[in-house]
Amino acid sequence: MTEESGGDRRSPVGSPVVRADPEITGERAAEAVGFDPDDPESVALAAETVRRFATGDVADGDHVLMLRGAAACAALVRGVGSYKAAAERAGDGVSVSFIRKWARVHDLPQAIRRHVARGDIAPSAAKHVARVAGTDRYLLAWATLDADLTVREVRSVVSAVHDGTDAVTALSERGVDVGELTVQLPVDAYVELRRRASMANADPGAIAGEALETYFSTDS
Repeated sequence: MTEESGGDRRSPVGSPVVRADPEITGERAAEAVGFDPDDPESVALAAETVRRFATGDVADGDHVLMLRGAAACAALVRGVGSYKAAAERAGDGVSVSFIRKWARVHDLPQAIRRHVARGDIAPSAAKHVARVAGTDRYLLAWATLDADLTVREVRSVVSAVHDGTDAVTALSERGVDVGELTVQLPVDAYVELRRRASMANADPGAIAGEALETYFSTDS
């Protein structure tokens, strides 16, 4: 298999949309640093950031700094054209696998990265979520939130998916009821949902699910 090129990345890099949002990172939003892969000076900053990130002591609890490192990895890869060239530019102590893992974290959908920035999903868990694609990424991220999965459990599910098990089955085998979500409804909506479900001899979840599908289809 040929090495993936930085040009193959589809997620934008540059403006730190998630890290710069004060509703997500609070006062630390002012610390957000963007990286422009088309600007040589910014690419140099990204290389330095990656070097510090790879060889420094950034704790898993500092999710904001780790997302900055992930953004730097992604920008550096795009700026120099490949993971190998990015590792060489970052210098000794920075491996191709390190840059690939964290660049993929930056490529996670923004809805997931927002939970990483908030501290709801550990960056080390996000690295494993980023190893799968498409809807599976959402399934694993939301299961991590709703079922309070550990990093080891996320890694185990990802390994099962890579071995050919579909994500829903892999999660179910680990005790996760995929799709189960506890929500707080306004009292009037709660009463009406229960009433309609009873009259239709249906589960309230089925009624709510149909209503949400209709809402999402008309809202797009």
